Amino acid sequence: MTTRNFCTLAAAIFALIALLQLIRIVMGWSITFNGVDVPFWPSWIAVVVAAGLSFVGFRASRS
Repeated sequence: MTTRNFCTLAAAIFALIALLQLIRIVMGWSITFNGVDVPFWPSWIAVVVAAGLSFVGFRASRS
């Protein structure tokens, strides 16, 4: 696997994670760990971080 392919694959995975977190927020899906409901604010952080990593990955794959 070349560096370019790796960057593209990693960026696509991070984009998918960001999209799924955003869908969780919009649709109001709840997540429960060990009987404790996870609030939505960590999903906002995950959206920003995953989207940022995706952006950096796609930029790296172009160079």
